[in-house]
Order: sequence, then structure tokens, then C-alpha cells
Amino acid sequence: MRVLGIDPGSNCTGYGIVESHRNSLKSIHWGSIKTKPKALFPDRLKSIYDELTRVVGEFQPDIVAIEDLFFAVNAQSTIKLGQTRGVAILAAVNASLTVAEYTPLEVKLSVVGYGRADKNQVRDMVTALLGLRKKPEPLDASDALAIAICHLHNQKTSKRLQEALSSRR
Repeated sequence: MRVLGIDPGSNCTGYGIVESHRNSLKSIHWGSIKTKPKALFPDRLKSIYDELTRVVGEFQPDIVAIEDLFFAVNAQSTIKLGQTRGVAILAAVNASLTVAEYTPLEVKLSVVGYGRADKNQVRDMVTALLGLRKKPEPLDASDALAIAICHLHNQKTSKRLQEALSSRR
């Protein structure tokens, strides 16, 4: 299974594609979409949408996993993040892909085992889990890879649970 993880942000949206092979994970590609801070916000959203559409077309993921909203102190930032998530979800849905959503806590617990891990700890674990020689940059890209890994971990756990329940019947 090939998963596109997305860490949405109006200034920088991270993305990462991870593939599972039996019991191992492999990174396919990662990067970030940096928008021009002085550009009009609708134009920034269009840039994010267009680039994610390109990534989906090029790497053909089976599913998209995206970070769910968390509540920021600043309401304006929360609204912009929601709009950014919206265009990312739209890019996935327009490509007929299913979207899975995970909170930052779920991602950190799944990848690091600690819900209050910082971005550097997440990047270090992503580097180790994927067997990378270099740490993924920027941090938004490593967060996106972590979101993809979280989805793959959750899928594996769900499959095991269903198999266990089936064998009890």
C-alpha cells in the first residue's frame, strides 16, 4: 500500500509518500510546498492544491492521510489551517482517493510512542523507521512522512484485530 501523508500549513505544506512491503516501510518521496507569504491567500491555496494534485498524479498513492485540526490560540490561524486542509482533501477526493485523518497526538503516539514528542523527535524516529541516511527536511515533510507511517501502523493493527476476532468465531 502506498500512502501520501500531508501536514497542512498555509505557509508550508509538507508531504511524504511511504509504501509498505510486507513488514517493512519504504519512503518513496517527500517534500514541501512553500507559498509566498505576501501572495493573496486564495492564490496560496491554489498553489497548494495544484502541487498536491501533481504529486498525486506522479506518485499514484492508494490513500491519503492528513493531519486533523488542532485548536490554535489564534482563531485566524485555525481558520486558515482549516482552509488549507480543505484544499488538500479536495485534491485527494478529486483523484478518487480515500482520506484518513489523524490528530497530532495519534501520529506522535504511533511513531514515537510519546504524545508530547517534539518535531525533532518525530523526525528522528521517521529517519530510523524508514532507514534513511539523511533526516528529511523540512520538518513539515518529516511530519507528513510520520502521518503516512501512522496510517500504515493503524491499518496493520486493524487487520490483526479483525483476524483475531474472526478466529474466535
